Amino acid sequence: MEQLLLEDFLRYRFLSGLKAAPGGEDLAFLCAMADREENSYPTDLWLLEKGETPRRLTGDGKTGAFLWDGPHTLLFVSRRDPQAQKLQEAGEEATAFYRLDTTGGEAVKAFQVPLAASPLEKVGDGRYLLSVQWDMAFSKAYRLKGKQKEELLQAKREERDYQVLDELPFYFNGKGYVNKKRTALFLYEEVTGALTRVTPEAFDTASAHLSPDGKKLLYTGEKFLSKRREKSGVWVYDLLTGKTEELLPAREYELYDALWWGEKILLLATAQKRYGLNENAQFYTLDPQTREVALLCPYEDALGSSVGSDCRLGGGDDWTVHNGKLYFTATIRNASHLYALDQAGTISPVYTGEGSVDCLCLLGDTPYFVGMQQHKLQEIYAVEQGALRQATALNREVLSGKYVAQPQKLTFVNEGTDLDGWVLLPKDFDPQKTYPGILDIHGGPKTVYGEVFYHEMQVWANLGYFVFFCNPRGGDGRGNEFADLRGKYGTIDYRDLMAFTDQVVAAYPQLEETRLFVTGGSYGGFMTNWIVGHTQRFRAAATQRSIANWVGFGFTSDIGEGFARDQMGLSEKGSVWNSMEKLWEHSPLKYLDQARTPTLIIHSDEDYRCPISEGYQMYAALKQRGVEARMVIFHGENHELSRSGKPRHRVRRLREITQWFESHDKR
Repeated sequence: MEQLLLEDFLRYRFLSGLKAAPGGEDLAFLCAMADREENSYPTDLWLLEKGETPRRLTGDGKTGAFLWDGPHTLLFVSRRDPQAQKLQEAGEEATAFYRLDTTGGEAVKAFQVPLAASPLEKVGDGRYLLSVQWDMAFSKAYRLKGKQKEELLQAKREERDYQVLDELPFYFNGKGYVNKKRTALFLYEEVTGALTRVTPEAFDTASAHLSPDGKKLLYTGEKFLSKRREKSGVWVYDLLTGKTEELLPAREYELYDALWWGEKILLLATAQKRYGLNENAQFYTLDPQTREVALLCPYEDALGSSVGSDCRLGGGDDWTVHNGKLYFTATIRNASHLYALDQAGTISPVYTGEGSVDCLCLLGDTPYFVGMQQHKLQEIYAVEQGALRQATALNREVLSGKYVAQPQKLTFVNEGTDLDGWVLLPKDFDPQKTYPGILDIHGGPKTVYGEVFYHEMQVWANLGYFVFFCNPRGGDGRGNEFADLRGKYGTIDYRDLMAFTDQVVAAYPQLEETRLFVTGGSYGGFMTNWIVGHTQRFRAAATQRSIANWVGFGFTSDIGEGFARDQMGLSEKGSVWNSMEKLWEHSPLKYLDQARTPTLIIHSDEDYRCPISEGYQMYAALKQRGVEARMVIFHGENHELSRSGKPRHRVRRLREITQWFESHDKR
C-alpha cells in the first residue's frame, strides 16, 4: 500500500445539493474540488442519469445554487457572466441565472436580478421564489434610478471604511458582519422582470416551502430590530392574493423547519425547556385553522447528521416530505441513519448502516443520499429494497492503492456509562515495534466521531502514529441526557477522555505512553486547553479555534451570550456579573499556571464563533508562564478552516500541527 499524503485532499471530490428531477428519472448535484493555484474550490453541476450514470454538465467551476426547472432543465446561479461581474465591481448587487438542457447543449443566460439571490423554488412557469441576502441600508438601490441610485451607491462605497453596530448578534461566523442584514424572500417574474417582496423588511428567513398545490408559501424565521430572540415563528403567504397570515408567533419554539403535512403543518421544533439550547427537536403538528400545536410523537434522538469529517464541502437536505412521509436523517450513537415518519407518528428505519448520510432526496420512491460509507470518501448511494447500492465512484481513484486505516472499535465503561472509541493503526504496523500516538478530540460538543474517512487522522496514521478518538459524554447520538453538559465542562468529559486514553494504552502495548500528543478544534480546542492545565501526560498539544475564557467568550462570540449562559448551566437571570466564579471555574485560562505542555495555537482572524481573542489569551498566558508556545494566525479564514478553508491554508494548518508533533517526538 502506498502512503496517503497530506496534500492528497487536493484531489478529493466533495458532493452536495442532491436534487431529483420533477417527474423525471435523473438527479443533479454539485461537485467541488480544490484548486491550489486559485486557492479556491471550483464547483460544477453534475447529472446522475436514471440514478446510475454520473456526467458533468458544466466545466468552468463557477456554478452556485440550482433547482430543477423541468424534467430535463436546470436553472442555476453562475459567476461566469461578465455583465453581472461588472455591476458587482461597481458596488451594485447582481445575480446571473443560467438555464441548461440536460439532454444536450450549452448553458444559456436566462435572466439577471439586481439582488444577491439564490433560487429556492419554482412556483410557476417563469416564476421563482428567491432567497435574497438583504442589506437594510443599501439593497434598496435596485428600486432607484439616476441620481438617487448613484448617491446611495456612493454612500455604500464610503461606508466600507466603517462598521456601525446596533444589533446583537452583530457578526456571524462565515458571514462576517450581519448587523442590519437579513435573509429575505422575493418572487421573481421572468417575463416582466418584476420582483415582489414576500417577507417584511427586518425579517430574517430560516426556511421556506411551496405547498403541494403550488398556491401558498410556508416560511419560518424571526423579525427583530435590536436583539435576536432565537425563537422562530411560522407564516403562510398566499401566492394569488399576496396576503400573509401568521400561524405561530416567534415566541416559544426554536424551529428546525416547518413542512406541509396533509391538512396540517409538521414542525421540527424544540421549546428548549428541558435541556436548554442543545435540546433535540421533536415532531409536532400545527393546525392552520385552530393554531393548535400538538406533539405527534415523542423523539429524543438528534435530527440531522452530526458525524464529523474534514472531507465535506457544501450541504443539502437533511429531510424531505414525499408521498405523505417525512424522510429524515438522524444521528444515532456514532452514525447518521435514514428514517421515515408517517402521518400516524410511526417512525420506521430506511437505512441504518455505519457511516454518514450527508444529504438526501427521493427519485420516484427510491431514497438517494450523498454519504460517507465503508470508510470511503463521499459518494452517492441508493437504498433499494432495504439494500445499499453505490451509484457513483467519483472518489475511488484518489484512494486506490493508498493505505486507509480501518477504525478499530474500543468500547469501554467509565463511571457507569458505556462509551465508544476507535483506534487507527499506523501504516505498516509491526507488533514488535513501538509508536507515538495522537488523541484527537471532536468539536461541538454536540457532535460525534464515527466510522467515516477523516483526512487528518489518516495522514497521521500514514506517518506512523496511532490515532485514537472517542465520543465522551456531552456528545450527540445518545439522546438528550447524554448530551447535557451544562455546567459540567471539563469534568465528566475530561474524565472520559483520560479514561479512554488509559484504555488505548492498555490495549495497545506498542503505543508508547511517553510519546502521546493531543489536539482538537472548537470544543475539542477547549478540551485541549483544559488538558494542558490539568495533566502533563502529553508531550505536546495543538489547540485549534478554541475557548480559553468563558467570561470573554460570552461577549465576543456570535453565539456567546446565550450559549455561554446555557452551557455553563446558569439560570435565565444568570450573567457574568452574578456568575463570575462559575464561568471562571470552567475556563481553561484559570489553570494555565499549572501548564507545562508545549502548545501550538491555531486560530483564524475571522473566526466569530470562537473569536481570536481566545487564542491570544492562551498564547499570552502560556508565554507568561514560560511554557513553550507557538501561535499561527490564518488571515481571512473563519471557524471552518479545517473543513472549508482555502486549500493552501488547509495544507499549511495540517502541516503546522504535524510538524509540531514531529519536532517534539524527536526530543
